[in-house]
Amino acid sequence: MSIGNSPEDERPFEDGRSSDGHEEEARPSVGRALQQARIAAGLIVDDVSSATRVRIAIVHAIEADDFTPCGGDVYARGHIRTLAKAVHTDPAPLLARYDDDHGGRPAPTPAAPLFEAERIRPERRGPNWTAAMVAAIVAVVGFVGFTAFKGGDSDTDAASQVTQGATPSAGKPAAPKPSNTTATPKSDPSDSAIAAAPQDKVTVQVSAVDGRSWISAKDHNGRMLFDGLLKKGESKTFQDSSKVNLILGDAGVIQLYVNGKKIEDDFQPGAVERLTYTKGDPEVG
Repeated sequence: MSIGNSPEDERPFEDGRSSDGHEEEARPSVGRALQQARIAAGLIVDDVSSATRVRIAIVHAIEADDFTPCGGDVYARGHIRTLAKAVHTDPAPLLARYDDDHGGRPAPTPAAPLFEAERIRPERRGPNWTAAMVAAIVAVVGFVGFTAFKGGDSDTDAASQVTQGATPSAGKPAAPKPSNTTATPKSDPSDSAIAAAPQDKVTVQVSAVDGRSWISAKDHNGRMLFDGLLKKGESKTFQDSSKVNLILGDAGVIQLYVNGKKIEDDFQPGAVERLTYTKGDPEVG
């Protein structure tokens, strides 16, 4: 069967029979169940591929119950679990059906990260706003120090021009020269562009606090700021003049800060969220 067939063109699934010859209740195969759940969720294959990073060809093959492109039972089970979450269905019955059809659950084996294997294009990093802020601070401190040094030279030149006959009064110590040095501001290494979010821009920080998640971020022109996997404990900060568009592959593990304020949305584990934030956000609710 062609990978690109529509649901109406899928071949019918045969009913199973028990050992005593009686027909048992028909149930959809793993691929058929995933396809039906996707259609019920109002998603197309492109949506599922974008949300899960599983290639379109593999999604089509799995929905046709062809697990050969997955590269083995371990990877096939991982794909089934990922696709089930993306179409909002329970993966447990599907994994049990797969195990029944393929000789039981495979023994645990070390496997490369699932999402890394399915990466379509290399990760592109957004601008490093923290480094830019540090560079700006260093430039300001250097300018202040240079100004103070020039001021000290001027005071020395003026003192050398005093008439030799004029002597300081006895018993009066020379007045200390006022210091023009300016204390260097200290920055907390944990601070980022969020801590000084400009009022004329929208700044969004995405942190994977409870696990890893694929994320995508675009600016108001649709230009890709980031497209890749955010591992547990990692953070990304995005900034634009008017709007930042996000897609979160597993919103339940993500914590968001928008324009310096924490977003309290109750994202569910495994849920795919499409979000847009502007300079006026976060709005109430």
